[in-house]
Parts: sequence; C-alpha cells; structure tokens
Amino acid sequence: MPVHHAFLDHPTPLAFAHRGGAADGLENTAAAFRRAVDAGYRYLETDVHATSDGALVAFHDRMLDRVTDARGAIGALPWRAVRRARVGGVEPLPLFEELLEEFPGARWNVDVKAEAALEPLLDLVRRADAWDRVCVGSFSQARIVRARRLAGARLAHSLGTLGVVGMRLRSYGPGRAPGRPAGAACVQVPEHRSGVRVVDRPFVRHAHARGLQVHVWTVNEAERMRALLDLGVDGIMTDRLATLRDVLIERGVWT
Repeated sequence: MPVHHAFLDHPTPLAFAHRGGAADGLENTAAAFRRAVDAGYRYLETDVHATSDGALVAFHDRMLDRVTDARGAIGALPWRAVRRARVGGVEPLPLFEELLEEFPGARWNVDVKAEAALEPLLDLVRRADAWDRVCVGSFSQARIVRARRLAGARLAHSLGTLGVVGMRLRSYGPGRAPGRPAGAACVQVPEHRSGVRVVDRPFVRHAHARGLQVHVWTVNEAERMRALLDLGVDGIMTDRLATLRDVLIERGVWT
C-alpha cells in the first residue's frame, strides 16, 4: 500500500511502545522510552497535556493522582509544581520537547489529551522541524480538524472519531473508496469499542482501499496480536514490549 506521509515510511507491521511500555507502571517516563528504544522499538506512543504556564508534558491523565506521588490537575498547575511529581514515586514527568531531543531516531504517536496542549505541540513540531517524526491523534474530532487547519498537509494525523464511525459503517457495504478522508495518514482504533467489534477484515480492507494504515490499540496478548496481524493490520500498540516483539520475530517481520 502506498505511504502518504514520511512518518509511516517503515516496513509494516509497525510496533508501537504504548506509553513507552506501560506494563511496569512507569508509563510515559524517559526511563520507559529508553527501555523501548533499547528493545528495538522505533515507534513510541505518548500523550500530552499543557501546564497552566504552557509547558508541554508527556502524561496520560488529566490528574496527577493515579500514577504519581502528587495531586491535582496538570492544566491547573505550573510546571515548577508538576516537575516535582514522580511516576511510581521514582520517575519524573518529562517534557515532550526533552523526549524529542533525547530520541532523535524515534517516531512519536501523540494523543493530544487537552485543547490547551494542541498549539504548544504544533509550535514545538514546527520549531524542531519534526513533521516526519510526529503523528497527532485525539478522541476529539474537533481537535483533529483544528490540528489539520493549523498545520496543513505537513502534519501526519489519524482519522477523527466521526471518520472512524463512518468508515466502520461503510465497510459493511459495497466499499466504494473515493480516497483518503480529510488527509489522514492512518486510522487508529481499538479492536472493540462498547461491545462492538471495530477491527475485522472488511474494516481493514476498506481502510486500505482509502489509503489508510490501520493501527490497533492497546493489545497485550500474543494470540490477539497474531489474529490482528492475520487480518492485515499495519500496526499494533502494546504495553508489553517483549510479547509483541516475540510475535513479530516468530513471523519474521520484526525490523
């Protein structure tokens, strides 16, 4: 399948280290991403929030409470307070700019978790000239549309929520495929959502007909990985780095 953005110019299937490999509890830390890179992962998945003074932090939750020894909403706190928090009581929260600098050979799939984080992220990508290294995703359809409007065709982004729903519905029919929707580079979806199967052979076929790679999150069991690869998906995001690597090695596609 033709690649429509340099972010995806790597042999498939792509292996994504979800939050750096979240299975050990130190998700979205520089230590987790170092371990993923040392294990051979080239594609890393993270999330971003902005502090009250505009620092772009790699962190999943809106609140610090679940995985750190601190409390409070990131968006309501200045960076000088957030930087004192420790994931698992030991690892600091990294700025996304620091991660871009530390891992120059990595590609980053970035879930923009809050509206306040979007413009700082795009400004950073622009300053670092990292258009080929960053793909933007979001559960917010409006945020994806705004990202595309602000950054233009340079930006790699996944299909928004409404686009995914439309693709799922159209995949049940004759499958006419007029082209890539809204310039998206890929569609990133769970295997199931609210009891409804999202990823099956018709869905993958329809996405490919529209020039979109299919990346599935978050898959941690070897048998599920194998089944998805048999359907032809182009990428898998996992918390369990060794499991996905072993599955890809056994199939001769670990690169």
